[in-house]
Amino acid sequence: MKLTVLIIGCGDLGVTLGRELLSEGHRVIGVRRQVDALKDTGIEPLALDLIDLEGADASALPQADYVVYTVSADHFEKSAYQSAYPDGLKRVLSVLEQHKTPPRRVFFVSSTSVYGQQEGEVVSEESPTESTSFSGKLMCDAEQALLNHPLPGTVVRFAGIYGPGRDRLIHQVIEGRIAAVTPVIYSNRIHRDDCTGILAHLIRCQESGSPLADLYLGCDCEPVTLHNVMAWLAKQLKVESTETMQSPLRRRTSKRCDNSRIRETGYEFRYPTYKEGYAQVLKEGGFLALQKA
Repeated sequence: MKLTVLIIGCGDLGVTLGRELLSEGHRVIGVRRQVDALKDTGIEPLALDLIDLEGADASALPQADYVVYTVSADHFEKSAYQSAYPDGLKRVLSVLEQHKTPPRRVFFVSSTSVYGQQEGEVVSEESPTESTSFSGKLMCDAEQALLNHPLPGTVVRFAGIYGPGRDRLIHQVIEGRIAAVTPVIYSNRIHRDDCTGILAHLIRCQESGSPLADLYLGCDCEPVTLHNVMAWLAKQLKVESTETMQSPLRRRTSKRCDNSRIRETGYEFRYPTYKEGYAQVLKEGGFLALQKA
């Protein structure tokens, strides 16, 4: 059955998801302020600033079977997060609830930044969200806005997303930097293509009649220390680490995310660990050839 999927905030993640859904024969509409990036993707563009949805009626957004909210904040500032996440999502929901035929489900792309654990604790969907950062708190506010809304909704909390064009850690390693062995900082990550794979999979699950949970953790199958990830990258790139960074991450947390719930739905990871995922990024991004030159 051909579905219509509306992707709000159709950036890199949205375009990748859109292409996957298009390959399955579905119709995809992408909402973003500047739609030039959607040219030649097959995604139908809709130029829109979410601020303009304030007080809007049902005609402001097209009918869709599924809505995926993948908006990114413009800046790492409280006001930008407030606008992008709780405020933006509430505006979208206020329009969708006016549709004669509302969407079967709304998906909100959230983040594991909602967790504040710092001692390497294992966290799951049942763990308390104890973030002390404004970003984590505002993500939680947005999650609750969806889960408390009458429309069916599912939150997917993605860990650190890496993949094509998301290679900051690789460049740090090339520059000779590495995370300290102690204090131990666990990092959780997921390849971009598994993010979109999970979202497409959950849509297929609902279409097949499988019940969906309100919340899923989206991370790969191997929580690992940041030092070990960077050491492995250095070995692949044949570079020597010359500078130890005590806090290479912008916000220090240390936790181990458990992805059991999403795996129990039958999802099979394309890149189960950072090794498979970064091997693809290193190869496709030309980093290995660069080191040979």
